[in-house]
Amino acid sequence: MKTRKLKQDKVNIITLGCSKNMVDSEVFSGQLHANGIDVVHENSKLDHNIVVVNTCGFIDKAKEESVNTILEQVDLKRSGRLDKVYVTGCLSERYRNDLMNEIPEVDAWFGTMELPLMMKQFNADYKAELIGERLLATPKHYAYLKISEGCNRTCSFCAIPLMRGGHVSKTIEEVVTEAKKLVRMGVKEIMLIAQELTYYGLDIYKKRALSDLLKHLSDIEGLTWIRLHYAYPHKFPLDILDVMRERDNICNYLDMPLQHISDNMLTAMKRQITRNDIMELIGNVRDRVPGICIRTTLITGFPGETRDDVEDMKRFLEEARLDRVGIFTYSHEENTSAYALVDNIPAEEKEARAQEIMEVQQEISLEKNQEKVGKEFKVIIDKKEAGRYLARTEFDSVEVDNEVVIDSKKALPIGDFVNVRITKAYDYDLEGEVI
Repeated sequence: MKTRKLKQDKVNIITLGCSKNMVDSEVFSGQLHANGIDVVHENSKLDHNIVVVNTCGFIDKAKEESVNTILEQVDLKRSGRLDKVYVTGCLSERYRNDLMNEIPEVDAWFGTMELPLMMKQFNADYKAELIGERLLATPKHYAYLKISEGCNRTCSFCAIPLMRGGHVSKTIEEVVTEAKKLVRMGVKEIMLIAQELTYYGLDIYKKRALSDLLKHLSDIEGLTWIRLHYAYPHKFPLDILDVMRERDNICNYLDMPLQHISDNMLTAMKRQITRNDIMELIGNVRDRVPGICIRTTLITGFPGETRDDVEDMKRFLEEARLDRVGIFTYSHEENTSAYALVDNIPAEEKEARAQEIMEVQQEISLEKNQEKVGKEFKVIIDKKEAGRYLARTEFDSVEVDNEVVIDSKKALPIGDFVNVRITKAYDYDLEGEVI
């Protein structure tokens, strides 16, 4: 008599939101894998029976996407194509009680710091000895590396501290150990991320220790590029720029969200910095690291923003000529201090202002790209699409920045570095030929 073989569970993790969520999903995948559980990420085959949705709750659009994704998975469960649906991440942390009532078909909800509890749903143990072990959801040649969790800032528009708590740094030893493990897995480029990168170390070393961390990381053999994301401008530790200039494997790239430039908006946003401070900082950054690429993000439509504020932002972009700019429209978030203000700018107007500002930056980006024509750059090959290779220079991060499009009859292995000469320039991308 044959006994019925029970089908083994297969878990699909769907990650929404930022790169910090991606890292959380990779760590969770590593824990499941270590417990002998089959796990995949963003599985399109639908041959899994359990789904974990790692949600984002940052702004309205992200929350809507997260809810829609949960509902899609619940529909699959109703139709018998899934056994279980679990939800974790920022949206779950922030709105768990409400969501439990609205979507009762979800089997369990978890916050941002409840990985051990999640493991119990799979009758699995959380293995503390696996610190730094991850199953990468990115291509194997690059990875994100989270150096801290949470944020101590009180920016009036931001709900991240509500979802992630206060700032907690990893030790230098922990970060270096994780980086070495990534390099052994084949990673060549590491993007350092945190809610606030430049606060790193204050809680455990009683000083800003990002420069010390960078020195240790840049000594790792086989780590070709180190990239810095999310550097808060207030009390910016200039010593990291000296390390960047001295170490060849630290990209001349800095992602420094400014959010606005007019003093009345910076004050209302509780950014603890002025327009003059920002201009002085940008000058210092460029003086210490000539040729550095500066990326920022800005917010339009904050309560009380005037036409003068918008014009000021446009003048700033023309004056500062930043390399990369992203735009968010203001989202009115409960339990932030800005929620007490009147959200008095219609969504259509917020979008129109964002478009207006980006048109200024688009022209600047084109001019800066045109300056690169005829010059040679070292690039990393990310992927091949439609017969052409897509690559990046050290001045471009994954997904958010420019790409270099390469036609090559010779095969270019994904993850390899090659030298190219730029032949054409567009608003946000380049074309190049292998030298």
